[in-house]
Amino acid sequence: MIDCNIATVLHHTAEAQPDQVGLVALEDGQWRQWSFAQLRNNCDGFAAALHAEGIQRGDRVMLMVRPSMAFICLTFALFQLGAVIILIDPGMGYQNLLRCIGSVRPDILVGIPQAIAFSRIFRQPFATVRKRITIGRAWWLPGKRLQPQRAGVGVQFRYQAAADDPAAIIFTTGSTGPPKGVAYTHGIFHTQLRMIRDYYGIGPSDVDQPGFPLFGLFAAALGAKAVIPDMDPTRPARVNPEKFVHTLLAHQVSYSFGSPAIWNVVSRYCLDRKIVLPVRTVLMAGAPVPGYLVDRVKRILPEAARIFTPYGATESLPVASIEGREIVEVTWPLTRTGHGACVGRALPGMEIRIIEAVEGEIASWREVRELGTGMIGEIVVRGPVVTRFYADNEPETRLAKIADIAGIANHGGFWHRMGDMGYLDVDGRLWFCGRKAHRVPTSRAMLYTIQCEAIFNEHPLVRRSALIGLGDCPEKKTPVIVVEPEGLVRDQERLFAELRDLARANPLTEQIEHFLVHRSFPVDIRHNAKIFRERLADWAAGRVQLSAGDKGRPA
Repeated sequence: MIDCNIATVLHHTAEAQPDQVGLVALEDGQWRQWSFAQLRNNCDGFAAALHAEGIQRGDRVMLMVRPSMAFICLTFALFQLGAVIILIDPGMGYQNLLRCIGSVRPDILVGIPQAIAFSRIFRQPFATVRKRITIGRAWWLPGKRLQPQRAGVGVQFRYQAAADDPAAIIFTTGSTGPPKGVAYTHGIFHTQLRMIRDYYGIGPSDVDQPGFPLFGLFAAALGAKAVIPDMDPTRPARVNPEKFVHTLLAHQVSYSFGSPAIWNVVSRYCLDRKIVLPVRTVLMAGAPVPGYLVDRVKRILPEAARIFTPYGATESLPVASIEGREIVEVTWPLTRTGHGACVGRALPGMEIRIIEAVEGEIASWREVRELGTGMIGEIVVRGPVVTRFYADNEPETRLAKIADIAGIANHGGFWHRMGDMGYLDVDGRLWFCGRKAHRVPTSRAMLYTIQCEAIFNEHPLVRRSALIGLGDCPEKKTPVIVVEPEGLVRDQERLFAELRDLARANPLTEQIEHFLVHRSFPVDIRHNAKIFRERLADWAAGRVQLSAGDKGRPA
């Protein structure tokens, strides 16, 4: 059997380039670096120590450790043992965090002292945990701390995994409902590595600075030097640009993945100080990336640098991709007039289809009505990086997957419903029009967030806007545009009049008559870019006076 254990990739890298620096990170307030040989030895040592603590193949291990050498090496060590790693964003809020922990029933908790204390305070979600293992020290938490055993001891604990063997449970952001635990296999991780390596050209000659910790694991496995930035990954919009840029320059970083929120801050900082970064490849993802941001980032990079905006989701990543020059020169002018956000063409091995949107389950592909070019519908995908199910959540799995018996030989015989609306153009590019859950049905048309919001985002006082629907009837809502302004709005009525003029000038938005100002939109934690429109709708409900007809109540 071919060994598909993702940890094996790091060991192969250490054999090929043992003395090359594999990781740079802050430890105890000081910058440190580790060679690939040292990372391998630490992985083996942690694997031996974890095995001695009783962790076995199949155990669900919740890892609550900050981005660091320990995070990287513990993750690969757990992969070596055949454990299933549970990764949850701590910044998603206590209620979501506790709900997620309880839903996947972890066996082991490996965490920093604060995480151990957290599990003692909120005992119910951690009721299935049979062992707690502490990483790092705190004077207020006595007891043993896990340390890697001596180099080489852990080699005997390397588990040979098949492609379909479980590797991790990674939670969605919960931008349109409660976060769900997505089941990853070793084979999916391997395929993601290959796609990143081959499509984006990332390899041992690169230096990566990931704005999202999980991508530091990919860098290490690809043989690239990873520089863990000095930032709070749960608050990317609050990144300190001076610190982020310092490590980009100090380590001559060539490749970086991050939320648009990070690059919005960093690009402004660099332009103000006339700094040109050494980065040759930038990936921005997590939310639609506006063309003006792509253009601004392009101005702080070398002339030959490339900017990509991959499209995907926790359940399937990556699906499609587009390069920045095509966005700025071709698709962004169309986005500004309401065509949606172009997210590019399917990556090699991936298939994208558009189907008629259906509420509820679709049991079989035979029940699907596929739509033609240019027709907006529900986006479904199939391919080797598409995850098969949600952990311990059969109802959500049935809602998200469509069985395709004829395609069993092709990636498992199912399609994944992305939860997004969009269309394919004549050139095979996918255009994203908005989340399915955020559509606003009216008496005249179905309105889509990304298309409509683009019209109002053209106003110079509008930083961003959000389309929401108000009213009691699910089939008929009153559309409302909420705007987050660029600065202080001195004449709100004048702003609304100008927005109303913009609305009437475009057939997509001509029926929109209600407008509100919100100082700071609620957004997702992971990328600080996805707008929580449901919360805005709750906020707006008491601020818009609807007539009886507007409320949508049946006569």
